[in-house]
Amino acid sequence: MARIYDLRDDTSSGKVYHRHICRHMLDWLPRGKLLLDLGCGTGLFMRRYGELGGTAIGLDISRGMVEAAREQGRWFEYLLGTAEVLPFRDGTFDAVSCVLAFSYLGNPGWMLGEAFRVLKPGWALAVSTLSRSVITSLVPAIYRLGEKMEIGRIGVGNFGERYNTEEEMVRIFSDAGYVDVKAKRCSFAHHSLKEPIFDIARKVEPFIEKRVPGLAYNLVVCGRVPGVRTGISPPASRGPSSSSQ
Repeated sequence: MARIYDLRDDTSSGKVYHRHICRHMLDWLPRGKLLLDLGCGTGLFMRRYGELGGTAIGLDISRGMVEAAREQGRWFEYLLGTAEVLPFRDGTFDAVSCVLAFSYLGNPGWMLGEAFRVLKPGWALAVSTLSRSVITSLVPAIYRLGEKMEIGRIGVGNFGERYNTEEEMVRIFSDAGYVDVKAKRCSFAHHSLKEPIFDIARKVEPFIEKRVPGLAYNLVVCGRVPGVRTGISPPASRGPSSSSQ
């Protein structure tokens, strides 16, 4: 799955889609700190985090992705492993991220627990995942229709991924011990949309996110480990919380 994820982000629409989600996640993560990126692929998010003055360690289950990441970003460290059993000591990181990999985890609760363990007190985990909405509820049926009609990329793919609502994700984070949990929906221009539909979706995306967030394709969720932060504080959130939607 990491291979599919990274290949799609080599396309023009894929880069736009990924960059947009990354911007929403960066709004809720501290700058200039030590980040652990789970399901890092070839390190796209890590490089964006590094551009803001931070350093990062990436972990991915795909050996091919880790090898490709090492070739493309030698200034970061990339490790082979699973997000559900992390090879780090308690309280190692200032931030943990998981970009679009959460929906495919076999045991997401384990991942949340491990991220909680390796985070320093007071610091945050941010996750982007697939939002359950009217549109995404139709994804499996649309995909099967496209296969029967032998139409390539009629919509988004169907890889057995998991979709969640804001309320579900806030509850999952809270049950894992995180505090100050917040969630927001983002992105309407999905990378699998054909042109010119992708361009149209991109133009209306700001309106959808602000006025009709229930139609957005993704969720960004952030939670903090209880305790007092050491060092500089993360930037104030610029996005709406789940309670405001």
